[in-house]
Formats: sequence, structure tokens, C-alpha cells
Amino acid sequence: MRRTFNLIRDDRGTSLIEMALLVPFLTSMVIGMIDVSRGYSAKLQLEQAAQRAIEKAMNNEKDTTMYQTLRAEAASAAEVEASAVQVRYWLECNGVSQNTNPSTMDADYEKKCDNGVAYARYVSVQITKAYEPMFRVKMLGSNADGTFTLVGKSGIRVQ
Repeated sequence: MRRTFNLIRDDRGTSLIEMALLVPFLTSMVIGMIDVSRGYSAKLQLEQAAQRAIEKAMNNEKDTTMYQTLRAEAASAAEVEASAVQVRYWLECNGVSQNTNPSTMDADYEKKCDNGVAYARYVSVQITKAYEPMFRVKMLGSNADGTFTLVGKSGIRVQ
């Protein structure tokens, strides 16, 4: 009986048992932090690729062929298909967009505002890419397959 009481009061293995209980929790926290940081890094890379394409718009002549070049440049820098890149060009007269449909970009390139109206031309690049975390668990904001859709955007006034 005395030996049983001694075993009950003995706390020499307590820290090992506590560590065994905490390791799965701590491991999942570390893996979660790594996934979040990898996702943030991937989003930052998309935004930087869009910004590089916009820098190209600042350096080149503003014509319709340049915008196709921007799409190819952004797709290459972001390592995505060209279909995942949307380049939008628009004209604003007194702050009102005159063309909102990217498919009419070529036809609207020569469009002009009435005389005496404040105008501005803009170009924006948007890149979309799927991010796959280490563990595909359905979470808040994830797609049905456990991936996340990341979007990188950049834009500038060109005129």
C-alpha cells in the first residue's frame, strides 16, 4: 500500500507526458504558420509580377500591341497561363469610365473625350493563381478542393 502511495506522489515523468500531449498541438500551429507565410509570399509574388508589367507600361509607347505584351510579361513573371492575367485599359472623362469591357480595348484605344473635359487613361493588371497549402483542409475562404485563390493587382495612370 505504501508503494502505491509513493507512485501516486511521484512526479518524475509528468513533463514527458505533458510534452506528449502538447506536441501535436504545437506541430499543427507551426505548420499553420508556415502555410500562412507561404500563401502570403505567393500573393506578394503575384503583386510584384503585376507591378513589373505596369513598369513596362510606363517605359513603352502606349499602343494596343503593348497591352498584349503586358499580359505575356505578367504571365511569365508570375509563372501562370496568359489566361490567368487580365490587362484592362480604360479612358475616364470627368472621372467617368468610358469603356469598361476589356474585350473592346483595341477599339476603344483611340476613343477621346469631348473638348474641355478632364480626361485620364489607365491600365491595370490582375493576376489570379491557385495556392495549395501543405494540408488541404476545408477552411474559411478556401475553395472546395482545399486550395485558395490568390489575386495580385497593380494599376497606373498612363496619360
